Amino acid sequence: MDPISAPNVTPLRDGDGIGYRAPPQNVEAEQALLGAILVNNQAYHRVSEFLVASHFSEAVHGRIFEAIAKLIERGQIANPVTLKNLFDQDGALAEIGGAQYLARLAASVVTIINSEDYGRTIHDLHLRRQLITLGEDVVNEAFSHDLDHHAQAQIETAEKRLFELATSGQFEGGFAAFSSALTIAINLAEAAFKREGKTTGVSTGFTDLDKLLGGFHPSDLIILAGRPSMGKTALATNIAFHAAKTYRSGKAADGRTVAEDGGIVGFFSLEMSSEQLATRVLSEESGVASDRIRRGDVSHEDFDRFVQASQKLASVPLFIDDTPALSIAALRTRARRLQRQQGLHMIVVDYLQLLRGGGDGRGPENRVQEISEITRGLKALAKELAVPVLALSQLSRAVEQREDKRPMLSDLRESGSIEQDADVVMFVFREEYYLDRAEPMRRPEENDDKFNERYQHWHERLQQVHGTGEVIIAKQRHGPIGKVTLRFDGERTKFENFIGGDQIPDHH
Repeated sequence: MDPISAPNVTPLRDGDGIGYRAPPQNVEAEQALLGAILVNNQAYHRVSEFLVASHFSEAVHGRIFEAIAKLIERGQIANPVTLKNLFDQDGALAEIGGAQYLARLAASVVTIINSEDYGRTIHDLHLRRQLITLGEDVVNEAFSHDLDHHAQAQIETAEKRLFELATSGQFEGGFAAFSSALTIAINLAEAAFKREGKTTGVSTGFTDLDKLLGGFHPSDLIILAGRPSMGKTALATNIAFHAAKTYRSGKAADGRTVAEDGGIVGFFSLEMSSEQLATRVLSEESGVASDRIRRGDVSHEDFDRFVQASQKLASVPLFIDDTPALSIAALRTRARRLQRQQGLHMIVVDYLQLLRGGGDGRGPENRVQEISEITRGLKALAKELAVPVLALSQLSRAVEQREDKRPMLSDLRESGSIEQDADVVMFVFREEYYLDRAEPMRRPEENDDKFNERYQHWHERLQQVHGTGEVIIAKQRHGPIGKVTLRFDGERTKFENFIGGDQIPDHH
């Protein structure tokens, strides 16, 4: 196809000896694509998923593409005749020859077979121009000395813009045949059958919890919520460490490395340092109380156990990022990087309210919007990386005002979006914590018998719940809700499977 005289093409000028590079563009490809669509409107559907008017380097070509799209999406034919009125009424279009320019585009087309290739070329060149603009903006902002816009914020803004650029115009999605989805479901069931815990996702390490959830599934956002001192971080650490400790890799049919059991875990700890988390894991593995480790109250035998435990832990694929006040954009970037460099099968975020969104976070209304942005971002990340995301969340103080302290969905702080976006919502609850702080005191009107009866009732209940905790499944898209009892070891900040009296074998 011979190039058509294109409008507003800026020639290269180097009269002053200064090298000038024009932004990357291909006017001929734009003309070829528009001509192909005008000849056969079916060519439009090959590019409509990823190409929009703003991707054209020539603004006029973008306006022509937009007009063509409107007609085709209305079910009308787009050709030089049907578009003639638009050109006659628009002065800018009339300057390039009006309807005659359309006729020349259509007449000069040789083939429409390569229309998708033309579209991809146009889109690729658009991305290159955007990268150039982004690079210039980054340089200019770095040179400007704005005290309210520090370097870290500039980096996060650049990361966010790069992510938006990377995801714009993606056309890998679309409809998939049910047979292919069915094959994936059967493969997941087969993998679950081969696993010891019979889970389709990453095992939590707790038998009863896995029975209810089937493990943590790829693409799921799991919220683990509770009041302070209930053991949220302890439970999340136990789950993350179990997944990393039991990780076993294998090869898929297509040659990819997959997790046959467990997984590589990325732990974003916004509240605790990596050293504090390591102390908890060391306590769990060695059996030495974590507070004794912190105080240095350890014996020579304990150090021997530390050495043995550290040898086991050295190869565990658990990666910790303890950057405080991390933004959702930065978290997304780091998770992608970890998956690319090491692999990634589960993400843990401790905790959700310490993340920052894209807004200023000022005022309760903005805070609710910011939490909505964060939960949507975590859910999108889970789907993008095809991994479960376990995010911890605080509960409101409304729990403390009720006689029954067991949490409900409405107790989630800024709860609307959290409850809506989550696939699973779990609460961790330890009644022992509240009973310890509610030891009965003698009332003035009480006699000894009445007080003793009340005290005895409190003591019996405390004995029943001593060393236990509950995980309440309040929401689950894939299965039933329910409650699981776990054993809690406060010294080692560790949850374990609970074995009740009815589960102990007879010979014991």
